[in-house]
Amino acid sequence: MATDIDRKTVEKAYARWAPVYDLVFGSVFDQSRRISIDAANRVGGKILELGVGTGISLAGYGSRTQVVGIDISEPMLRKARERVVHEQLAHVLGLAVMDAGNLGFKDASFDCAVAQFVITTVPDPEATLDELARVVRPGGEIVLINHISAESGLRASFEHWFAQRSTQLGWRAEFPFARIERWIGRHGGVRLLERRNAPPFGMFSLIRIGRTGETGGRAA
Repeated sequence: MATDIDRKTVEKAYARWAPVYDLVFGSVFDQSRRISIDAANRVGGKILELGVGTGISLAGYGSRTQVVGIDISEPMLRKARERVVHEQLAHVLGLAVMDAGNLGFKDASFDCAVAQFVITTVPDPEATLDELARVVRPGGEIVLINHISAESGLRASFEHWFAQRSTQLGWRAEFPFARIERWIGRHGGVRLLERRNAPPFGMFSLIRIGRTGETGGRAA
């Protein structure tokens, strides 16, 4: 599948965002972020946070969880490491630079994987979802919180227009839910548990995907 975002563009974009990310996006995404953390806490156990960024979510995980965070941006991770030390977040096991499409973890390493506002920033969303399904144990969950494109109307028209300009910011504005549905249908080892609107203004969606006992594999 052709991609409209490459790794170098994402790295450059988030190196620019790192000093101001919390100020610009902290309060805007806070409610949606909390919803996804609550979903992960209900699963509990060992949690992978994909695209952990500056670590703004890390304090929200329960004390009985063990969290590993990864990100493609070293400048963002430096902020996250400082946060872990400053806030004494003992439940954070580690933070590492890693490619979302090629995770350096064994199969079934985690009880839950969380991706907050990430699936629209990676070059190949389906490959990233494949990797999340691989590293989550059967019975575990993938928790996504993300902007999902409108299917029609004024908002859909704006998103189409903005999509031509958004990639240099580090994300794609157009991402229909149909892409996730097709991936679920092809994978064979996952199922949709929940999809619901999330604040602000229902612009985001919480999507919970259950890892079944089937082997599954990379979607073709």
